[in-house]
Amino acid sequence: MAVLMAAAVVVLAAAMESAAAAEVRWEVSYLTLEPLGPAQKAHAKFCGLRCKSLILFQVIAINNQFPGPLLNVTTNENVRVNVQNNLDEPLLITWDGIQMRMNSWQDGVPGTNCPIPPGWNWTYQFQLKDQIGSFFYFPSLGLQRAAGGYGPITVNNRAIVPVPFDCPDGDITLFIGDWYTKSHIELRNMLNDGKDIGVPDAVLINGRAPYRYNTTLVPDGLQYEIVGVEPGKTYRFRVHNVGISTSLNFRIQNHNMRLVEAEGTYTNQQNFTNLDIHVGQSYSFLVTMDQNASTDYYIVASPRFVSNPQWSEVTGVAILQYSNSKGGASGPLPDAPNDYYDKYYSMNQAKSIRMNTSAGAARPNPQGSFHYGSINITHTFVLKNEVDLRVNGKRRKTINRISYSPPETPLRLADLHNLTGVYTTDFPTMPSNAPARIASSVLSASYKGFLEIIFQNNETDIQTYHLDGYSFFVVGMDYGEWTPDRRNEYNKWDAISRSTTQVFPGGWTAVLVSLDNVGIWNLRAEKLDNWYRGQEVYVKVADPLGYNITEMVMPDNALYCGLLKERQKPQVHQSNSKSSAQAAARWSARVLASSMLIIAAVFFS
Repeated sequence: MAVLMAAAVVVLAAAMESAAAAEVRWEVSYLTLEPLGPAQKAHAKFCGLRCKSLILFQVIAINNQFPGPLLNVTTNENVRVNVQNNLDEPLLITWDGIQMRMNSWQDGVPGTNCPIPPGWNWTYQFQLKDQIGSFFYFPSLGLQRAAGGYGPITVNNRAIVPVPFDCPDGDITLFIGDWYTKSHIELRNMLNDGKDIGVPDAVLINGRAPYRYNTTLVPDGLQYEIVGVEPGKTYRFRVHNVGISTSLNFRIQNHNMRLVEAEGTYTNQQNFTNLDIHVGQSYSFLVTMDQNASTDYYIVASPRFVSNPQWSEVTGVAILQYSNSKGGASGPLPDAPNDYYDKYYSMNQAKSIRMNTSAGAARPNPQGSFHYGSINITHTFVLKNEVDLRVNGKRRKTINRISYSPPETPLRLADLHNLTGVYTTDFPTMPSNAPARIASSVLSASYKGFLEIIFQNNETDIQTYHLDGYSFFVVGMDYGEWTPDRRNEYNKWDAISRSTTQVFPGGWTAVLVSLDNVGIWNLRAEKLDNWYRGQEVYVKVADPLGYNITEMVMPDNALYCGLLKERQKPQVHQSNSKSSAQAAARWSARVLASSMLIIAAVFFS
């Protein structure tokens, strides 16, 4: 059997070699921008009382683009992305929703990869195996996404698989997200000091400030996003919430949005006038330009599930502009749901999003041909988050009272090299009242099993969870405490399959996962402040036949760190750019300064 499985891996590797390839090179660098304009001219309400000087912000750009370039590929294509790190700190890029079939080596999170040091480059190599849809990439370390570094991934259908709607006349990507004028390092320091990061300074759309829809709240002279369209044509809008912690309600003035896809699954098509998009989630809409073409229209992203009145002053606004428009957008912004905290409205929206069971996607067979509702559950994890807890004197986020701390050695490397003591496998699968602790602990699950995960949210804020390596079926959600009898209410036929789900305040969400992807996979809060404070865990899906039997072997270019750092060979850089050398020098200086501070502290203590 082991021989057959090993042969299958060889066949998979050969298929990857023969498949069409997309190859790109990305230079990741700081780029000085002022998304919110000169603050000395800004109105206090727009930027808050924190605005005291010119807002020159170092965003993280890729090839001098913010947001980053589109990765446009087709099902089963191979991808090679050479990443040059010109930042002054380590970097990893992760691929939200891309499953990395049998290849967690490319996942780009600390549990599977050593970071790319400043001045170094590293090549990600993976296949878009059996996937279609709208996704995004972003830097996964230390709140770097709060400074940018994100960009779109579009995985197109193969020609032999029909798309369940007419080919649109154009494709438009919109990134929406909350934005702070503080750098990601300043935000990191605030969290380290036990502080909240507070109300954001703005909501950006495609990295740009709001259109001046209100002369009191929005200063003059800001660059805003304009989406140009032709009358009568239909466009596919791919919308991603890449923010830090804010759920956003998305809408386009006077236009219906026909939902067609959510994170790689074609949906039952229905029209929305607005939709709540939570942190880390992605949707595709078809929007027909059927309104009066002589005027512009507002595109709006406004905060949801917030109570502080200041949030009403933070709204992202772009402009939809017909080619023959003769006037600007006018009137009030299109209405959001009636109440900023109308949780029933949002939950009913979420429950209405269902899978199109008759459409093919990555394969010609219908999406509904996998009868997940008839499969027996082999594992159940009930994962509960609660209000911040003090652990070792620090304010931390927890799941089942464990606050995750990433070890210096990636878990996957530790397994391959038979290292012990790097992590434990005692993560509790059920909530308890045990004392909270910081640990490098993982959840273990069996390959080919069928996993039920219950996310129980005992906080007053909405939560968003993401699982790398998989899509899961969102079979149920409600308010209150989950109990086993709630399984009778599960959707066992056309639940949406996606990789990121919301969990409403004081409520629960149930998902089902077919464990067909060997590896170690990150399960995390997508809200960056919660993730940074420990609200994550890794799920270890091990093949009993052993590692590197059903999964891809470790890549030849794997980086080493932590307990294995002595194995790392000096890198021959593919770039001779001055910026990469400067990044390495800045990082060395920071490490040296930190070391000197530690030595001084020990010496004088």
